[in-house]
Amino acid sequence: MAKTSMINRDLKRAQMVKKYAAKRDALKKQMLDLSLSDEARAEAQRKFHALPRDSSASRMRNRCRLSGRPHGFYRKFGLGRNQLRRVAMQGDVPGLVKASW
Repeated sequence: MAKTSMINRDLKRAQMVKKYAAKRDALKKQMLDLSLSDEARAEAQRKFHALPRDSSASRMRNRCRLSGRPHGFYRKFGLGRNQLRRVAMQGDVPGLVKASW
């Protein structure tokens, strides 16, 4: 089980990403718009850099929904490798069976 503080930190980051998403997109478009003056683009860049770091989606971490484990994460299931194996053995994941040959 991951530390509760780490899980809460990621939840807080997810909220910030959602809160600032529209503002970040608007400022990015202004920075890349060549029809604007250099001063306007520089101002947009200054405002963009003034946004909180945690408002960037790339700072979020994929974590297992059950245990909070950050490594060995399967996107398709939203679970870590350990929990995926446990859930699959219980038969809770339709179509997923343990390989044997």
